[in-house]
Amino acid sequence: MSKPTVAIVGRPNVGKSTLFNRFIGGREAIVADQAGTTRDRHFGDATWNGRSFWIVDTGGLVPESDDSMDRAIRRQAEIAIAEADVILFVVDAPEGLHPIDQAIAQQLRRSKRPVLLVANKLDHMPRVTADAEFYALGLGDPIPVSAAVGKGSGDLLDLIVEKLPPATDNEDADQISVAIVGRPNVGKSSLANRLLGEERYVVSPTAGTTRDAVDSILNYHGKVIRFVDTAGLRRKSRVDEDVEFYSTVRTRRAIEDAQICVLVVDATIGVHHQDLRIATEAWDRGTGLIVVVNKWDLVEEKDTNTAVRGTAVVTEKAPFLADVPFVYVSALSGQRARKVLDEILAVAEARTRRITTSEVNKVLEDLIARNQPPQVGGEEVKLYYASQVAVAPPIFVLICNRPDDLVEHYQRYLIKGFRAAWNFSGVPMRLRINPRTGGSR
Repeated sequence: MSKPTVAIVGRPNVGKSTLFNRFIGGREAIVADQAGTTRDRHFGDATWNGRSFWIVDTGGLVPESDDSMDRAIRRQAEIAIAEADVILFVVDAPEGLHPIDQAIAQQLRRSKRPVLLVANKLDHMPRVTADAEFYALGLGDPIPVSAAVGKGSGDLLDLIVEKLPPATDNEDADQISVAIVGRPNVGKSSLANRLLGEERYVVSPTAGTTRDAVDSILNYHGKVIRFVDTAGLRRKSRVDEDVEFYSTVRTRRAIEDAQICVLVVDATIGVHHQDLRIATEAWDRGTGLIVVVNKWDLVEEKDTNTAVRGTAVVTEKAPFLADVPFVYVSALSGQRARKVLDEILAVAEARTRRITTSEVNKVLEDLIARNQPPQVGGEEVKLYYASQVAVAPPIFVLICNRPDDLVEHYQRYLIKGFRAAWNFSGVPMRLRINPRTGGSR
């Protein structure tokens, strides 16, 4: 399901970070009494009443200030407002209405975005209510909360969920959703343009040119592919510009929403640990994965085995990538670009492939015949039967007399055997071990 974004804005020291931490259930944002503590942006995901959404914490707004830090915070808050599906405007109820609150409210009214006015620091509810003067902001009823102790947070979350746009299911049977991801300046936009056959994306040698995630549709061999060309994903600690921060949020949303991720890496630089982190995130989410090594034409002194050796180096760092197709391309010249489209169709088909129970058990019997499960504590571990119970990603259930004693390396052996039997290349697979119902251990 596509996750919307909720942005928290307000002047300094009104409790925005405390509210953020309350929603995500942790202490990711720095909280202190000093005004202006939050200078960087923080984001995390929250779930309430079955709806998941991103929460973005912003620095304190000082609209009229000429201080360089205030200007930077103002810029990022403006971007947050433009990006958000719902805005939480936090005010300090005990301090009362402040001129900065009025200036922010004016900006929010112009935005035409859904806004919830949150009157914070009402620690003694229900005896204390939000001051009536906040009605003057023209943003509806103040919602009384105490972020520090959690009072009113459930009611606020109920209202947030009511304001969210309707949930949409991206697992459209008639459409393959593909996120093109990777670090900045590896050629994602160039690859997207090559695959689409036209200049739909801005291409520049400057890192970070792509700020937005833009959808484009391609019909290929009778299948509809929806591409999302995303801004480069960097570590949060390295996201120094306001616009890049929100590009990072969009990229993570694209990874979550996609059925397949095309991870683009630069052949002249090699695979970076950040590439591996992106790949792991996609794989753990059950997303199909293809690694595209771009700028292959710029690699000097290569032979017929260079690509094979390069793939081996990468899979040694991240063994799960041995199950992922690698395509070596030049987005500039178009070399092997069509192979990327072929792999997208192949991975999409494999991700939704369903194997009959009889075929699953035939392969299981062959695997057991070649390699019996290890005994634990002198007692035999018996595998009775298996079946596929889900797709996207494929999930198999194995019935066993001693589920806790089926060692991990043997489970990996079974998954590898299943993958080889049905060519689940580029697709994460899950194996669940269940006890035999009504049987003895």
